Amino acid sequence: MNRTERLYALVEELRAVSPRPRSARWLAERFGVSTRTIERDLSALQQSGVPLYAEPGRSGGYVLDKDHTLPPLTITPAEAAALAVALHGLSGSPFAADARSALHKVFAVMPQREREAARELAARVRIAVNPVRPSTLPHTLREALSAHRLLHLRHTDELGEVTDSTVEPLGFLGGDHWYLIGWCRLRRAVRGFRLDRIREARALEETVEPRPVDLSELDTLGRDFVALDKLYGFA
Repeated sequence: MNRTERLYALVEELRAVSPRPRSARWLAERFGVSTRTIERDLSALQQSGVPLYAEPGRSGGYVLDKDHTLPPLTITPAEAAALAVALHGLSGSPFAADARSALHKVFAVMPQREREAARELAARVRIAVNPVRPSTLPHTLREALSAHRLLHLRHTDELGEVTDSTVEPLGFLGGDHWYLIGWCRLRRAVRGFRLDRIREARALEETVEPRPVDLSELDTLGRDFVALDKLYGFA
């Protein structure tokens, strides 16, 4: 069993016995590895968003929170591969890292046979990738938007001129290019900042109240935009 298979198996083992705990020593014996290896694996799962927590005491151990996990999904191998292809299209968007994390969670809760079939199908698909190392910029913008924090941006315009702006983030617009929509304090107006033209982004300590701006009224980009919750029926 390689590490990827062991990580999936660890999640399934903890899911099966939840809310009872499993100790790192018990899991090490179960999977034939050292306790240190199991602890590294569990730490990696926690960092990837799996809702694991440790219960102290002699009878304690690691517990998977069933209320925050998905049951085994009835998803076909082709659907799983389609998800991977679709989420790959988010490269360079504010949600690239989150897309990868979500896909790993979906694979983790698929039944073993379907997961293996999905892996075999995915191995036969080749996708062009950008050799440039992913930027932390989208994450910074998304975190500032979620926390209502003011942003300092250094960005270029169509002529390549560099400008520094202090921006109150309002939302994102996606299409052929992704834009951060914000209230620019320099221009005292709503502006769209193309992500691939933002050279630097830094979240400031100041927090701001969201401005009552209707993003559907923005027409400067010459496109019609639909809110994501309406497009996909978020409950």
